[in-house]
Amino acid sequence: MIWDWSFTFQILPVLAHAAVISIEATLLGFVIAATLGLVLAVIRIAVPWTAWTISVLVELIRSTPLLIQIFFIYFVFPKFGLVLDAFTAGVIAIGIHYAAYCSEVYRAGFDNIHRGQWEASIALNLSSWTTFRDIIIPQAIPPIVPALGNYLVALFKETPLLSAIAVLELMQTAKIIGSETFRYTEPITLVGLFFLAMSLVSAALIRALERFLNRRTAR
Repeated sequence: MIWDWSFTFQILPVLAHAAVISIEATLLGFVIAATLGLVLAVIRIAVPWTAWTISVLVELIRSTPLLIQIFFIYFVFPKFGLVLDAFTAGVIAIGIHYAAYCSEVYRAGFDNIHRGQWEASIALNLSSWTTFRDIIIPQAIPPIVPALGNYLVALFKETPLLSAIAVLELMQTAKIIGSETFRYTEPITLVGLFFLAMSLVSAALIRALERFLNRRTAR
């Protein structure tokens, strides 16, 4: 049989549990990426003498494979006394990796703000923190939501790399089921359908958020 429905329904709860782990890794990783990326972008602009250092760091992270970074955090950090479990190490690696990309998105958003608004903030003697919090960030975020959303979807599709350090996420669970039962068609197909469904749902939510922010900005 090419497809066994009874086997499919049997493994569905197991894959659903693994899917929760993939979603948790995605959401936690994206929180790290979005927050750290914003911090890097703000520091890069607010503290000019750090721009070169941050630029080099961002390029270094973006130019090395995510899998290498996952291995480095999980296997090398313990040599320096920082021991992390596999899930935590994987989430941190994914978050840092995509923070480098998000920081460039934020920077592009900040660069699109008219120079006169920066100059007006200086003329009003506003602090850098107040300028970013009340003037720059509220205007810069709405246009870059689609780009950040794309990275959210991309990050979600990178979670199978966590299987390299034995995190039982969705893909790893499917491979284990296949190796134990010698049936790969059902688990791998279900995994593909799940990733497709979650990507479509994420894209729809991102578009809805973009429309909401655009309406709010128009007011």
